[in-house]
Amino acid sequence: MSTYTALIILSGLVIFSYLFDLISKKTRIPAVLLLLALGIGLRFLVDYIGFKTFNFLTILPALGTIGLILIVLEGALELKYDKEKNKLILRSFLSALTILVGTSMVLALILMQLSGNTFSACFLNAIPFSIVSSAIAIPSASALETHKKEYVIYEASFSDILGIVLFNFMLNNPNIKAGSFVNLGVETLSILLLSVISCLFMLYLLSRLQHHVKFFLIISILILVYAFGEQFHLSALILVLAFGLFLNNANQIKLKWFKKYFIYPKLGRDLRQLFQLSAESAFILRTFFFVIFGFTMNLKELENLQVAEYGIAILAAIYLIRFLSLKYIGKTELLPEIFISPRGLITILLYYNLPDNLKLKGIETGLLFLIILGTSVIMSLGLLLSGKKEAQEPIVT
Repeated sequence: MSTYTALIILSGLVIFSYLFDLISKKTRIPAVLLLLALGIGLRFLVDYIGFKTFNFLTILPALGTIGLILIVLEGALELKYDKEKNKLILRSFLSALTILVGTSMVLALILMQLSGNTFSACFLNAIPFSIVSSAIAIPSASALETHKKEYVIYEASFSDILGIVLFNFMLNNPNIKAGSFVNLGVETLSILLLSVISCLFMLYLLSRLQHHVKFFLIISILILVYAFGEQFHLSALILVLAFGLFLNNANQIKLKWFKKYFIYPKLGRDLRQLFQLSAESAFILRTFFFVIFGFTMNLKELENLQVAEYGIAILAAIYLIRFLSLKYIGKTELLPEIFISPRGLITILLYYNLPDNLKLKGIETGLLFLIILGTSVIMSLGLLLSGKKEAQEPIVT
């Protein structure tokens, strides 16, 4: 492949992704589905032409991880904190926790019946399917009312964070003991302490940098700290969420020493630029991630009836648990929140992090695609129908 051919393909993918975003806003069809379809179409074209490619699976986890960091950062930079939102934050946290644990347990029981494996192995395989994808949920909620959008951002971010914590906990503790929970508590305190130190350091650095290139430096430091945290099995996504919230709400901290050393006149302008940069970078990474995933997927797996059997059972459990949690734990409006439960980037990333000896037979890329497709279609239909219902309601004057 020549340099110019590669440039044509890469720039063409970005242009298509931009057009897909425009189509998504008009039709409520998630752009992710269109990107997956594009990747599948490119695979057919490449196979037909007989064009040789390299193993894209080697770069997929890295692309997805950086994309996840930027998407959570983008969402956090939109959130303004005030005391009145404490209940909203608590409800979204409890809802994310109960949905994650409840769905994982139900899916584990279903997988036990279908596969005959142990509960612990089935539970570990069920976790990726139990996490709401912030990469799809947050952009899809952009047109909702402010309080609904904030609920979705918090819930999806908490779902990602708690899901990674639970996945790492189960992966590192095949035999759960009392000491396992002590280690979890130590790891949680460690990442909270690391978050505080990192947030203060990066804000101080942001206020002192005079170089015209500084936002990519800050993002690079954030990714570096995230990677170090994950190396030590810490849920470093907490750091990303904390950093975005901290930056966007730093001016609410009234301490004199903090204002003296950390608050500076151009903070508001810098935050807007950082938000724009993280949003556009996340857009690029999300584009390549889902196109590559569609390109590398084995469509022959969809011919397996076991995949369809697993898929239907998983989808039914996802929405049943979500309905019960939103109604009795989250105590929020059911429409359209019940439909905003997509699976995507984080599900794929955790699946690829599963050791081969722990992967269940029947849970492969075909099932991942089926669940991503099913939850995305249900979400788009739910948002579309909810939008029409709101438009038909009479305006009270």
